[in-house]
Amino acid sequence: MTLRARAGRAGMVLPPVLLLALLFLHPLALVVRESLSPGGGGTLSTRAYSDVFAEASFRDALLNTVGIAAGATAGTLVLGFVLAFVVAFVPFPGGRALSRFIDVFLAFPSFLITLALLFVYGTVGMANGLWTDVTGASSGPFDFLHTPWGVLLAEVTYFTPFVMRPLLAAFAQTDTAQLEAAASLGARPARIVRQVILPEALPALAAGGGLVLVLCLNEFGIVLFTGAKGVTTLPTLVYGKAILDGDYTGACVVAVVNVVLSAALYGLYRMLLTRTGAHRARA
Repeated sequence: MTLRARAGRAGMVLPPVLLLALLFLHPLALVVRESLSPGGGGTLSTRAYSDVFAEASFRDALLNTVGIAAGATAGTLVLGFVLAFVVAFVPFPGGRALSRFIDVFLAFPSFLITLALLFVYGTVGMANGLWTDVTGASSGPFDFLHTPWGVLLAEVTYFTPFVMRPLLAAFAQTDTAQLEAAASLGARPARIVRQVILPEALPALAAGGGLVLVLCLNEFGIVLFTGAKGVTTLPTLVYGKAILDGDYTGACVVAVVNVVLSAALYGLYRMLLTRTGAHRARA
């Protein structure tokens, strides 16, 4: 490659890199600087980190964030695999339309799902209304949306299509001849799923699960709209410190922790995905 060609390639790469630095890296650098040097002072200190880490609210938010994200990811993997399997391998009317609707669903904002669940399972929702109409009771039995279980249900409901989409793409590439050969040899459906379909779906499961895990770690709208009492996550803690308490330094500290945690889990996800791909290539 000539020097002129290299200069031309560098000229093409430089503008998007500068734009990325301006829109993302610069604001992130400002957040990190505020967490280490409150008020823009010249001296760097980790005092703000020590103060925030010593707060019980931060530790509770960290545990809630990791626990809810892990639970939601596990739920979406199981539910997403089952639903994608049904859509891909069990013929039924409207299956193609449902597959297309999944693509549309990915564009919906998360708070719509929370509002829908409130209409169904809220204190005055349809489920409780039906219960009181049938039994004559003064109140219904469904009162879990304002708890961690409500947040978990909302996140599983909203993020399951993020797992289904790559799974449907993977199932579309599955060699049906393998399934027919396994069935002709007397393999039961459960064994075919376990030994033929599931290994082919592992990279898609890893991709969808890794994406959902990172998204759940940073989910704000669902937690806020459920109004779950005592359920504070890292994103809502950032909001509370910055907007409600005016503690911008503390908010920046929590934000940095959230970014580092998300980046670390994303790196782990990429490593697992690479190993899974290498294992399949060797096989």
